This record gives sequence, structure tokens and C-alpha cells, in this order.
Amino acid sequence: MRKKKIIFYILLIVLFILLVFLSILSIHILEKRVSSAKAMENVYHFDASSPFSVNKIVYFSSANCNTEINSNSSFTIMDLYQYTDIAIFLNNQVEDENFTAENTLKSVKLSHINFSLTPSVGTPSLYLKNINDFTKNSYEENNKIENTLSFEISSEDEIDYSQPILYNNCANPITLCYVNSNLKTDYTLTDNISNISYDGSLLKNCNITLNSIACKLSFLITIVNNLDEVYTCPMTLTIPLSTESSTVYDGNLIIEDSTDYDFVKQQV
Repeated sequence: MRKKKIIFYILLIVLFILLVFLSILSIHILEKRVSSAKAMENVYHFDASSPFSVNKIVYFSSANCNTEINSNSSFTIMDLYQYTDIAIFLNNQVEDENFTAENTLKSVKLSHINFSLTPSVGTPSLYLKNINDFTKNSYEENNKIENTLSFEISSEDEIDYSQPILYNNCANPITLCYVNSNLKTDYTLTDNISNISYDGSLLKNCNITLNSIACKLSFLITIVNNLDEVYTCPMTLTIPLSTESSTVYDGNLIIEDSTDYDFVKQQV
């Protein structure tokens, strides 16, 4: 009987030590989580009253090509490309033109541009686009964006839309052109050239599947306002090629996407 009591007390002591150890371990884990959360707060602090957001993006998707007419009335496609014009509307939550240093732009930059889903055919690139050329099947090679794009900010009555310039009151959108080029090169179509439309139907005529040109594009938008406060917003855009009722094969695709991207204030 005495031996059983000794075993009982030993087990009780062991359980007590184990309980103390588990308590210390739990406290240590909790402290690490709190420390990690505070570290994140030091980098980014979400402010529900952030003056900037993106609530609308407009897309126009189509296709085009360069061609050579052959002597037998067929024609050869030298470069078939799919393109999507993108207009990103910055919202500064202003009503009745109540502009302040907080809700006006001092600088805007796109950075960390990445194709998170790359098409299996073609060569994807991103360009600055003149808003006056939006929906036109053209892009300027010298406007290609490599990794970053910094915008000049203006309060003038008129600006040059062919340059990366934004009004300080967010009046004009960020306009870009996604281009997936070299989908077909040196590819001959026997159809009469008069029956060919230079639009998204070219993709179908050249047997380009929509799955093969699917793409997702990501980047970071950084805004500095006139209080020198820094706001950032990571964005991921899926290049639209179809909806429930139509596809880019129909000629073109126009989508107005209501979004809910909020900028986060960065703590310096």
C-alpha cells in the first residue's frame, strides 16, 4: 500500500512539472505571435479611412497582326498578337471637389511587375498606353515597362497623355496595354483577305486556344500624397478572354470590373 502511494505522488509530481512546462511553452508561443504581429504593424498599418482605393478597372481585349499578301491571294501572318488595354481608376474618396493634401497625389509608381500565370504560347509584355488610343490595336515599343513605372504628377489644365502623367486629383486613370506577341509567325491563311477581320477572331482562325494564352499579371502601386504619407496596394489582374456570354473570338471583349482594392498606409 505504501508503495502505491509513493508511485501516486511521483506521478502527481511528474504531471505538475509537465503542466508547468506546457504553460511556459504556451506563453512563449503567444509572445512570439504578439511580437510577430507588432512587427507587421510596424511595416503596414491598415487604416479604414485610407483616402485611396481602386473601385473600377476597365478592360478591352482583342487581337491584331502584321501580314504579307501573297501572289495567290492568300496572306501570311508575320506576327499575331493578343492585346488587352487596361484602365485602372484611382479613387480618392472626394466629394464636391474637396481636395486636400491628404487625398491628392504627389507621386505614383508601379513596381514588382510580374506575370504570375504565364501564357504557354507567345511573349507577354506590358506597356504604357495613351488613353486617347484606348481600344486601338496599337502600342508603342518605346513605352514598354520593364519593372517599374513612375508617373509625373500634374495640376495643369492639359497634359500629354502619351507620357506617364497623372492629374494630382486622380482625374485620369492609369492606362496600360498588355500584349502577348509572336503567337503565330510566318503562318499562311488561305482565306481571302477581304473576309478577314483584324480583331480577336484572328485567334480562332489561327487555332490559338484561349487556355494557351491565359495570363495573370501582378504589381504593386505606391502612392505618396502631399502630406508625404505612403500608401501601397498589391494588385493581381486576370487578363479577360471570355465571359459567360462571349469570348475574344467574337472580335473583342469589353469588361468593366467593379473592384475593391484598398491602399494600406505604410508606417515609416
